[in-house]
Amino acid sequence: MKKMNKILAALAFGAIFLGSCDKEDQMGTVDFVEYEPKGNIKYVITATPIGTTGIADYLLTADNLSGGMISTRGNGIEQDGSYRYYMTHKGRFFSLLYGQGNPGDVTTYRMQPNGELVKTKYFQTETVQAFTKINDELLLIKIPRSGQPNAMFFRIDALQSRMIDQKPVNIVDLAANGERAHFTWATQVGNKVFAPYMSIKGCCGDAFGTAYPDSSWVAVFSYPALELEKVIRDNRTSFIGNYFNNGLAVVENGDVYGFSPASAKLNSQLTTTRPSAMVRILKGTTEFDKSYFFNVEEKSGGHHISTQTYLGNNKFLLTMYGTPKSTSGYLRLALVDVVSQQFTWLKGAPEEINSVSAAYNNNTGTEDGKIGYVGVNTTSGSQVYKIDIQSGVASPGLKVDGGTITAITKMEY
Repeated sequence: MKKMNKILAALAFGAIFLGSCDKEDQMGTVDFVEYEPKGNIKYVITATPIGTTGIADYLLTADNLSGGMISTRGNGIEQDGSYRYYMTHKGRFFSLLYGQGNPGDVTTYRMQPNGELVKTKYFQTETVQAFTKINDELLLIKIPRSGQPNAMFFRIDALQSRMIDQKPVNIVDLAANGERAHFTWATQVGNKVFAPYMSIKGCCGDAFGTAYPDSSWVAVFSYPALELEKVIRDNRTSFIGNYFNNGLAVVENGDVYGFSPASAKLNSQLTTTRPSAMVRILKGTTEFDKSYFFNVEEKSGGHHISTQTYLGNNKFLLTMYGTPKSTSGYLRLALVDVVSQQFTWLKGAPEEINSVSAAYNNNTGTEDGKIGYVGVNTTSGSQVYKIDIQSGVASPGLKVDGGTITAITKMEY
C-alpha cells in the first residue's frame, strides 16, 4: 500500500519529489555532505539472476576484478523493478528504475568505511531515457517517443538527492523537419551540455523510423539554464549514439568524439547510406571538424559500432556487431585509437558475445590508462575480462556465478 501511495502521489504531482520509504530515507544531514574518499576502491557488479523473468538485478561488490568468483545466490542487494540503470557521482551510487511509462524511482547508496554498500535515500522521478553527470548534479531527461512534444530535463542535486530545477524542451521544434528529436544521451563539454539526437517519426507504427537517415545532430545547451544555443549538424554519417546508448566522449585534451552505429531504419529496414564512423568536435568549438572522419566500418571489414567506452589516452573499447552490414545479433570487442585511427580486434575475448556491461557507466579503467575491464555475457556464462590496452589482449577475470552482468561501477571510499 505504501508503494502504491507513492506511485499515486507521483502521478498527481507529475514531478520529482523526496520520498519516505523507511528509516534509511530520513538519515541525518551528515549523510549528504561532500564525500571524501580515503583511497579505497570497491567495485559494484550488477547482475540479473539466470533463468528468471521480470526479476530485478542484484548489487554485488568485489575488491578487484582480476580473478575469483562471486554469486547471486544468497548474496547482494536486490533491486526493486526489472529494468535498472546505474551511475556513480559525488561518492554516491545511484540506481535508476526505468518504469516503462510509469513513474520511476532513484535509490541512492553510499559506501561505508568498512566497504559495505548501504542505502541512504529514495526518491521518485519520471521515467527517464538519458542521464549524465554535470558538475555536482545529475541531469535526467524524459523523452517521449510520440504524442507529447516536450522532453523534460531534470536537474538533481547529487549530494541531497533532490530535484532543483526542471525545463521543458520542444523536441518537435528542435527537429524542425516534421519528425521528433529523440536525445540519445547528454555529455558535459566545458560549461555546456552536448546532447546528440536521432530524428524519429514517433508515429504510424514505426516510432523509431526516420525519413532522415543520413545526418548527425548534436544540440548544444547552456548550463544550468538549459537554453538551446545551437545545433551542430553533419551528413557524413548517421545519427550519433542510439536509444539508451551514449555516442559522445570527451578525451583528455578536451576534444569530443562522436560514434555513429549507422543504424537508422524505416519500417525496420536499414536505410542509411552512410558508414558507421566517428566524427570529432575540437575543444572550444561547436562545429564538426571537417578534416576528421574515422570510417570504422571500412577499417573493421564492414562491421557497425554498437557501443563505446573510453579507456583513456585516446583509446576506446568498442563493441561491434559481429555480422558485417548488420546492427543486430552477437557482438565482438575491438580497440581503437581515435587520433591515429587504428582499429584492432581485441585478442583473447570471446568471438560471439550476447551482451556486455553497460558502456555508458563502465568507469573501471585504471588511472594510468593501462588496464580496462568489461563484463561479458556468453552462452557459456558471465565473466569480467581484463584488458591490457597496450597489447590489445583480454584475459578472463572475475566470474559471476548464477547471474548475467548488466553493469560494473568503480567506487572510491
